[in-house]
Amino acid sequence: MTDLDNNICKGYIKMITNTIILSLIVSISLVFWIMSMTASTYYGNLRPISPWRWLFSVVAPVLIISNGLKKKSLDHTGALGGIVVGFILTIANFSFFTSLLMFFLSSSKLTKWKGEIKKRIDPEYKEGGQRNWIQVFCNGAVPTELALLYMIENGPGEIPVDFSKQYTASWMCLSLLAALACSAGDTWASEVATVLSKSPPRLITTWEKVPVGTNGGVTLVGLAFSLLGGTFVGITYFLTQLAFVNDLDISAPQWPIIAFGGLAGLLGSILDSYLGATMQFSGLEESTGMVVNSPTSGVKHIAGKPILDNNAVNLFSSVLVALLLPTVASGVWPRE
Repeated sequence: MTDLDNNICKGYIKMITNTIILSLIVSISLVFWIMSMTASTYYGNLRPISPWRWLFSVVAPVLIISNGLKKKSLDHTGALGGIVVGFILTIANFSFFTSLLMFFLSSSKLTKWKGEIKKRIDPEYKEGGQRNWIQVFCNGAVPTELALLYMIENGPGEIPVDFSKQYTASWMCLSLLAALACSAGDTWASEVATVLSKSPPRLITTWEKVPVGTNGGVTLVGLAFSLLGGTFVGITYFLTQLAFVNDLDISAPQWPIIAFGGLAGLLGSILDSYLGATMQFSGLEESTGMVVNSPTSGVKHIAGKPILDNNAVNLFSSVLVALLLPTVASGVWPRE
């Protein structure tokens, strides 16, 4: 068989595979729609979800995750976890979906950016990022749980953030936004400041200069980009609200969502740095000059204790921001 025949054969196989996958997706979407219609008929107070929303909620995450897998932004376990997280957030609220999407795309791009420089600094750096299921869980578990609670409270669909009319649902919306903005702020800070910052980082607990890559080290560039990362997610959420929410004219102003996202990104990065400086081990491996996270022979202690790893720190900071900021916002959010 010639190379031309092989290419034609591979093209047919790819086309058939894509057709089978699309057919399965459509079938799954129809099954979900029939289930929602049955549940709404049986219980009476449940609003059925349109088949188009089911279809989009299955197709969009699959396409995005497939692209991330192809570009090595995710490994296979991370892709599976990402599909679950993406599906739940998309079916719950399109603002949740777009915020998650922009966090994932921007974080993946920044992780790959200046990869050669990062390899010389971080011994655990992976080409393309290649997030696994643990990293997906630590960034997506809180938003997924909140999206499920949101659907139980309000049902799938978009609503304005308005504490005077829908307190609980609005609190969940801001809590989910805070968790995603926190993750974005921390990622933007760590990925950009490592390359762009001209001055060495300072340990957040003592303000002493530490080597680049030390857990808990902060720079002005990093703090600025944590604010920008959170603001970027906030802007995405706000624009989606403008596109999909119908009764914004009789609801509370939505523009504070942008400021809320920026604050969540900055606060999340600061909390992450504090936890990293106190509960993550950082040491200087004298043979290579790299900062490592494990206390072994030949490693000089810099800061922290080996209590948590980076994934656990990300999860804890996300939970704290998601619980704290919406509670504060509920008391100061502007009324209509």
